[in-house]
Amino acid sequence: MVYTVHSGDAKKSQKIVYQFDIKDEISPGMARQVSKALSEAETQNADLVLIRMNTYGGLVDAADSIRTSILNSRIPVIVFIDNNAASAGALISIACEKIYMRKGASIGAATVVTQNAEALPDKYQSYMRSMMRSTAEARGRDPRIAEAMVDPRLAIEGVIDSGKVLTLTGSEAMKLNYCNGIAENEFEVLKLENIEDYKIIVFTPSLLDRLIGWLMHPAISGVLILLMLGGLYFELQQPGIGFPLVIAVLAAVMYFAPLYLDGLAANWEILVSFIGILLIAAEIFIIPGFGIAGISGLALLLFGLTSSLLRNDGFDFSGVSTYAFSSSIATVLLGMAGALVLFLFSSKILLASPMFKKMVLSTELSSGKGYSSAILLPAIGSRGITVTLLRPSGKIKIDEQVYTASCESGFLEMDVEVEVVAILGGNLVVKAIGR
Repeated sequence: MVYTVHSGDAKKSQKIVYQFDIKDEISPGMARQVSKALSEAETQNADLVLIRMNTYGGLVDAADSIRTSILNSRIPVIVFIDNNAASAGALISIACEKIYMRKGASIGAATVVTQNAEALPDKYQSYMRSMMRSTAEARGRDPRIAEAMVDPRLAIEGVIDSGKVLTLTGSEAMKLNYCNGIAENEFEVLKLENIEDYKIIVFTPSLLDRLIGWLMHPAISGVLILLMLGGLYFELQQPGIGFPLVIAVLAAVMYFAPLYLDGLAANWEILVSFIGILLIAAEIFIIPGFGIAGISGLALLLFGLTSSLLRNDGFDFSGVSTYAFSSSIATVLLGMAGALVLFLFSSKILLASPMFKKMVLSTELSSGKGYSSAILLPAIGSRGITVTLLRPSGKIKIDEQVYTASCESGFLEMDVEVEVVAILGGNLVVKAIGR
């Protein structure tokens, strides 16, 4: 969308104003949109970037990314607070060269809180206070005012008493040099900037931008991790390629693709996650017990998924904030915990349903059919036939005696001729004859 206003004075050169809105939750998706908008503003040779702000805040790490982009912008950036610039929105506003506010708008209340509006421990508040102070200093504003928007313990005579978090109205902000003027819309803002002949180019995020932003939300990332691990678990319960694997692959693509496009997930981080999954699968379905492979797989998976959410440079995490690291690892752990709950409490119900009936080992093993709990094991090299599916464990029959056995690799159907190749902990390991 483009608006053009002419002053009527041909001697004045027309200014290009690039405008974009921040009206949603501050999230990784919003940070990506802001970065894209600033890049397009440079492509358009804009003289000024105007942000129209109305947000109650969001994620601190995403806000930090946005404020860094604004501070590093080669084009002057100003903000028009349409109604609210709370929490993370206050940090972003302070990063702009100039702040304009609508009558009745407010800025402040930047304490870091949980989703239940409970203040986080002081280590998180300390990080936010330092960002607010440094950002205010970078723009020549009183850093104590910015810090008071975070810390209720800070008292400033004539401004705020101890025990309260600072929030400023437009007129209050003007007195404290946190607002450059009161305006009703972006056109009045430009008038206050003495810009009369201009063209406004409005950034409109595409459907793909919105989809990527939605997929990058921490809550969605947690769900995708759950679907990824859950799909793989159920797929490994049955031979061949089935619906659970399709779900797992789609979830993996939706998890990593937006992060890869945004420059967060590198190739090696995706590879590390994949290796972790393979090690866990090997520990569960091939290697008896739970040992080095399982622990290594969990560690690699946790590291790969978490680092994919962070703006690290290879193995250099020095530029990653404590808050960003904590929120990322919390997202991954919640997704993995959800998958574990799914495994423990839902597998029996799902596997007993008609959709997954074929995945359940339900053959009755009675003594009348030759089963025994106290029998001598056959020698290595003995041959028999499978009497149930081996996925990878099941039952085989050798010389009319039934034994528990596991596949050396892969899965085996019923009525397949097998040979004993090893005996591990009283369990026969077999392979199909001819393979």
